[in-house]
Amino acid sequence: MEQVNDDIDDSIASVTVWDRFIRVFHWTLALGFAAAFISGEIGASALHVWIGYLLCVMLAARLYWGFRGSEYARFRSFFFTPGETLAYVRGMFAGQPKHYFGHNPAGALMVFAMLALLIMIFLSGLLTLAAVDYEGPLLFLANRVSDEAGYAFRDLHEFLPILGLILVVLHLIGVAAGSIQHKENLVRAMLTGKKKPNTPSIPTK
Repeated sequence: MEQVNDDIDDSIASVTVWDRFIRVFHWTLALGFAAAFISGEIGASALHVWIGYLLCVMLAARLYWGFRGSEYARFRSFFFTPGETLAYVRGMFAGQPKHYFGHNPAGALMVFAMLALLIMIFLSGLLTLAAVDYEGPLLFLANRVSDEAGYAFRDLHEFLPILGLILVVLHLIGVAAGSIQHKENLVRAMLTGKKKPNTPSIPTK
């Protein structure tokens, strides 16, 4: 009977869940965040700024795609109520979380948290660039920001990526847990964009 189940699973057609833009954004963001963090730590200021500009453009494109993109890329497809989120978390700790084809409620929380954090990181970076270094697209604000505020923006910009690293670790743990509990390779899905529908297995006799 086990062989029959395997044959049925193999016959299920894969469906594209993550479109090409989402996959490119995901991996570009991962590499870009790492490059920005390292360049900031070693004092490669010019490189750090240009990586930041690239990531700002990528983030703006992702926000647009969240409203105009494909089905599973749209924010409304993974906007869950607090009750749905709590139910999923309870199921996750019980070892039997509900399966979602796109983002599950825990993954959705992580997406929104990361997007919010990225907005704060980029905004604080642009304000630092204007108020402290007197350059960048927000330079027109330089004379309207006090020195104390400028250095506060710089301190915030240096602190927020630490929170970003914490979110990355939690994200990796979530991906590993989701892959195990849902019996699907989430890393491969983000590379290929495809998933198989989570159909119930035929009971053995």
